[in-house]
Amino acid sequence: PACELKINYTYPVDSSEKELLDSLNKLFIINCFGEEYVGKEAVDVVNQYAETYIKNYREDLEDTYLQDKKNKKGEDVAEVGGWYSYSKEINSEVQFYEENLLVYRINTYEYTGGAHGMTLTYFLNIDLTNTQPLHLNDLFKDDGYRNTLSSLLWNQLMIDNKVDSREELENMGYGSTGNLTPGENFYLDREGITFYFNVYDFTPYVMGATEIKLPYGKVKDIINLKKIIQLARWRLF
Repeated sequence: PACELKINYTYPVDSSEKELLDSLNKLFIINCFGEEYVGKEAVDVVNQYAETYIKNYREDLEDTYLQDKKNKKGEDVAEVGGWYSYSKEINSEVQFYEENLLVYRINTYEYTGGAHGMTLTYFLNIDLTNTQPLHLNDLFKDDGYRNTLSSLLWNQLMIDNKVDSREELENMGYGSTGNLTPGENFYLDREGITFYFNVYDFTPYVMGATEIKLPYGKVKDIINLKKIIQLARWRLF
């Protein structure tokens, strides 16, 4: 058995604005590796993260594996080893960058034994005027926008799947592991806002992740158009 770690980390290396550079690097490091790595150079972060991953793997599994191996005989030994082989991948990239909006995407995969690994994807929508992540409260007005968004998401999902009712979606598996509610895992682009739901958020593993895109025209009554225009200076309608 063994552990395998692959990291493809995207980060800024130069900018005329040092404060912007430092703030972006801090955000990216926290979301890819954790707050304990803030303040270190990117190369050192990756190396230390790898060292910690390997160290934890050995500490967590070595004694148990050796005992398990001792208790097995013949062909069973190879089967035992397979359950102790772990792997992890971290891949990050700039998905979108225009004017004052930067969208940073983080994909992770981790296998820790069992039937299958877990793939997860997360997004950071960053307002470059203050280097802060954008949240739904920054983009939508009025307190009741979440209920409206939830209805819009269900309606768009029906359109995407070419069905006429929520019941048909539920029969397909949607909503079986959680509620379809607008969360903070979304990304912006020129066309609209896309909500990204990882496996188990509201669908079983076999269905994979779900993306639901709401064009700006469908959310124009609840979205803060001034904020969107300030970010990217788009003409939306």
